[in-house]
Amino acid sequence: MLPPSSTGATRPGPRETVGLLAGLMALNAFAIDAMIPALPAIGAELGVAEDNRRQLVVVTYMLGFGLGQLLWGPLADRFGRKPILAIGVALYAAFALLCGIAASFELLIAGRVAMGASAAVTRVLVVAMVRDLFEGEAMARVMSLVFMVFMLVPVLAPNIGQAILLFAPWRAIFILLAAYGGSMWLWSFVRLPETLHPEWRRALDVRAIGGAVRAATTDRLSLGYTVALASVFGGLTAYIASVQQIVFDAFHAPAMIGLIFAAVAAPMAVASWGNSRVVGKFGLRRVGHSGLIGFVAITVAHALLAFAIDEPLWLFATLMGMTMAAFAFTTSNLSTLAMTNMAAIAGTASSVQGVIGTIGGALIGLFIGQAFDGTVRPFLIGLACCGMVALLLVVWTERGRLFGGIDEAGAFAEPVA
Repeated sequence: MLPPSSTGATRPGPRETVGLLAGLMALNAFAIDAMIPALPAIGAELGVAEDNRRQLVVVTYMLGFGLGQLLWGPLADRFGRKPILAIGVALYAAFALLCGIAASFELLIAGRVAMGASAAVTRVLVVAMVRDLFEGEAMARVMSLVFMVFMLVPVLAPNIGQAILLFAPWRAIFILLAAYGGSMWLWSFVRLPETLHPEWRRALDVRAIGGAVRAATTDRLSLGYTVALASVFGGLTAYIASVQQIVFDAFHAPAMIGLIFAAVAAPMAVASWGNSRVVGKFGLRRVGHSGLIGFVAITVAHALLAFAIDEPLWLFATLMGMTMAAFAFTTSNLSTLAMTNMAAIAGTASSVQGVIGTIGGALIGLFIGQAFDGTVRPFLIGLACCGMVALLLVVWTERGRLFGGIDEAGAFAEPVA
């Protein structure tokens, strides 16, 4: 059991804490992944004939998700985590209902942007709350467990979306998202204590926020790892935006979309659990850098293979599952390293890092997704490029030395838990 909060209330136990934080994070994943089987139905009802244009349902949500983080972090550093979280989750549920009644594609896209901006509160505050409570490898272990539970959503969400479409129109998916948001609002409001240290509350003024933003964007670890994560997330965004077209058009297997999504996502959940077990023994950098090198090796090999043979669907799913497993080892640890020196400004730093990572990743993913030509080759080339750019950025961040780190004095060392 975690220690009592400053109000005297007993904090939820570690399992409930992980489940609660993962459930909040899953609001975002569910809002993206449950939509994928519905994209053709949305396009048909709202008059969107061009397949690549339907990707906007996913990508604009992620752009809103990135932009919204600029708002929530400073507010959470001033007023506390709990009240700001309650406001954001309530808005998420409201905008989900708006999307469910949208009569035009333009209104749906506007609602998706607003829904993503509201969901950004979960990304900012989950990272900030974990940073409030943990440091170093302990933080990485908790984040890995959160991601392990959170990654079950991509396994389930497309299948849930597909099941809903058997009995109801695509609008019912948004009604379900609103209900899920309401349930997470109630759980977090009743059980979640305030985690912000009183001495870390920051004034809500331009100079204070500007100073925190400047600190987050000039610290070498924060900036370098954040931009590297943006590149890796670009590959993930491209996959999410393109997978429906890849399975439907490139492999001509629309009935397999839920199974393929689950087969690719499941290794991410397993890898997140594995990361929580090994990061304390081998360290953030060794595990995170090894995961990134594995990501690059697999994606480059996959791209080359796609030009050498006529790749079957089962092989595509297998290699993508391996890619996403490496992705899980990479992102949990690199995001923790980015927050190493950000304890006193965790909310704002998490916002800044999230904006750079999410918007950068969304734009990269949109660029790769729009190159879809009926084959998997443009996607796989883009994915490999994302990994190679990220690796170069990590090498720059660590001044040319992987598997070790740089502390403020210039010596190579792991952060102390």
